[in-house]
Amino acid sequence: MPGIDKLPIEETFEDSPQTRSLLGVFEEDAAAISKYSQQLFQAMHRIYDAQNELSAATHLTSKLLKGYEKQRFPLCCDDEVMSSTLQQFAKVIDELSSCHAVLSTQLADAMMFPITQFKERDLKEILTLKEVFQIASDDHDMAINRYSRLSKRRDNEKVKGEVMQDVYTSRKKQHQTMMHYFTALNTLQYKKKMSLLEPLLGYMQAQISFFKLGSENLTQQWEDFLTDIGTSVQNVRREMAGEVDVMQQTIQDMEQANDLLYMPDPDPSLVPVNRNLTRKAGYLNTRNKTGLVSSSWERQYFFTQGGNLMSQARGDVAGGLVMDIDNCSVMAVDCEDRRFCFQITSFDGKKVAILQAESRKDCEEWIATINNISKRIYLSENPEEIAARVNQSALEAVTPSPSFQQRHESLRPSTQGRPPAARASSVSSAGSETASPALSVLSLDALVAPNTPIQFDIISPVSEEDAGRAKAAGLGRRTNPFGESGGTPAEESEGSILHQLFFARFLGCMEVQNADSSDVIYETMRQILAARAIHNIFRMTESHLLVTCECLKLIDPQTQVTRLRFPLSSVVLCAAHQENKRLFGFVLQTAEGMVDGRPIIVCYIFESNNDGEKICDSVGLAKQIAFHSEMDRKATEKKKEQDRAKEKQQEELSKQKQIEKDLEEQSRLIAAFSRPTPLAAGTDGQFLVLSNSQSEDSDAGVEGREKELEPTQQRSHTIVNRPSEPSAEIKGTVEEQKLNCKQHFTESYRRTLNWYIGRRPRTAFSSTQIEVLESVFLINSYPGIDIRDELAQRLHLDVDRIQIWFQNRRAKLKRSHRESQFLMVKKAFADLKDKEEE
Repeated sequence: MPGIDKLPIEETFEDSPQTRSLLGVFEEDAAAISKYSQQLFQAMHRIYDAQNELSAATHLTSKLLKGYEKQRFPLCCDDEVMSSTLQQFAKVIDELSSCHAVLSTQLADAMMFPITQFKERDLKEILTLKEVFQIASDDHDMAINRYSRLSKRRDNEKVKGEVMQDVYTSRKKQHQTMMHYFTALNTLQYKKKMSLLEPLLGYMQAQISFFKLGSENLTQQWEDFLTDIGTSVQNVRREMAGEVDVMQQTIQDMEQANDLLYMPDPDPSLVPVNRNLTRKAGYLNTRNKTGLVSSSWERQYFFTQGGNLMSQARGDVAGGLVMDIDNCSVMAVDCEDRRFCFQITSFDGKKVAILQAESRKDCEEWIATINNISKRIYLSENPEEIAARVNQSALEAVTPSPSFQQRHESLRPSTQGRPPAARASSVSSAGSETASPALSVLSLDALVAPNTPIQFDIISPVSEEDAGRAKAAGLGRRTNPFGESGGTPAEESEGSILHQLFFARFLGCMEVQNADSSDVIYETMRQILAARAIHNIFRMTESHLLVTCECLKLIDPQTQVTRLRFPLSSVVLCAAHQENKRLFGFVLQTAEGMVDGRPIIVCYIFESNNDGEKICDSVGLAKQIAFHSEMDRKATEKKKEQDRAKEKQQEELSKQKQIEKDLEEQSRLIAAFSRPTPLAAGTDGQFLVLSNSQSEDSDAGVEGREKELEPTQQRSHTIVNRPSEPSAEIKGTVEEQKLNCKQHFTESYRRTLNWYIGRRPRTAFSSTQIEVLESVFLINSYPGIDIRDELAQRLHLDVDRIQIWFQNRRAKLKRSHRESQFLMVKKAFADLKDKEEE
């Protein structure tokens, strides 16, 4: 090992600059050693921390492997081979954990302890001595400076003694500190070699001991065990690869087979509807009422289980019962905010569920499945085959025959002697009919259009005709969500003569082709009753039927809300069943809607507790009363029009008389001007010709005429020379003046007459009146009738003149606002244009 450099302790007393320079070199070396030792300490500390973590992790792994047999897994919980294998691994890993714990202890003692001691003790001692030496050196310099400044004139023994004692103490302290500091720096040169070698030596010895323990524990037996386990793992891997290939092939097949089902609403021609199912499951949206009229939709998984409909939300362990669908009724419904909806009603009618499917196909399959379950087909041995036969029979039952005559040829009895009443034909509930001879040559399509949908329930709260009429009239009236249209029902109820209330149950309605005879109602009854029987629809909407002279109303018996309202003028036909007296119906023809150039005709069928003929008689009586009321109303209106015509004729006559009176007055004025005009003598020997218009105008006293006559008055003052006697020239001038005056008054009369016929005279407001009106306008620009009357009394003006003044003043204010806004916009555009030019 090469020699070690040292600081000369003998030269500490002199404290020469050379010694201080050499001291600086040793201090720089001590700082480098301190920095390097800190980095080495951090690296070794990471090794120690990692070894501790590895020891703890190994111990935790061994502990978890030992507890495997106590775990309760849902699958493969009784695998004894796996449990025993993991116990063997836990044993060997536990031994390795002990070896790692021994290695951690050896690293702490042999590696971390030496370098920690060097860092915490030796390096800190060097730093402490450096600070003490710096303080002692500064004190010595201060004492020498004080001693050097002693005055030679003033010899104070006491001060001199203190200064000399201070120099002695500081010099001794500096010398001693410097010697100890030099000794520590010289010793550091030896300690740095030991502090670097001892930790490395301890690390290597600890690792060698760890490897020796590992070789002793991992014998040939453990190697054979690991080889067997590796072979088992490879076998499991090959089995997994084969299973993955099978699953990938299954995924490809499923993707190809279900490609059409990815669309939410697939084409029915490509994916046909299966109507023979007795079990079905899938996601549906169910409607839940959140308020009186509001509702929300929730997506749940629905499935059938026997005769029950079950639902299960996502995340639930099991499903819950929705309703018992044995003997239930199901049908498609038209919701306002959703498509593909259907309604299920329990057998007792107390529970109703409205569900939404994803597609039309899914909706029809759900309806068919629930229908099959409702008929208890699922209890048979071969339910799908029986369901197919039942559905085929139902399709054959509802398929219409080629003509009305062929369908009822065998069931039609003799029609002789039948009374020709409005309700002359009858239809039984089972489908038998009694038709008139005129109907025997008509086909079914002439009465009811083929494939016409049937509505079995009242969905809309108000009739479509009311909504259409209100829309056509442009009424901005607010619509009540319960179907009551602001104030009209109350007015109808108060003004109607006839009020008859009946209890009725709505069976259904459908569009028909014409309303020529009551056979349309009978055919509609037959089709609606047949459809209800086929689809097992037993629930009926109960309502109160109110018959008035204005309309027919269906009222909810519980809430008294109007469900439907039919104007009486749109009811063109009403008939009751002759065999089943409780059935009746009426045909409604709407005037607003047109399809293919013909009005929409809808037939409504009801069942009542009363006799249907009484209800039809009440409707007929109401139409008669309404007809007579309409005739009386038209007669009253005609009489009012005649009275108004007479009043207008009287006004025209009075106006004509006033015009004639004005013509007489104007004629009198013209005659007055046609008389000779005397000549008045002037001051300068001249004559002043004065016309009679001045005297006549003063007598007239009409402001308008005065204004019209002002030019004439000015022109009538003519200065002529005074001759010795009247000459022919003067006479000609007078005649011309008379002629001009007569022509002027004729034109003035015409202007006055035109003004009288077309306009009213302008009112000249005084400054006081305008001031009062302006002050009132500042406070209230729209004064009421009371304020206008008071202003008229105080200002001596007419009320209509004051009202017109306020209207003109408001118009002037609006015009000034528009002009100011126009100027502001014009200025803004000008500024923008200037900026663009800049």
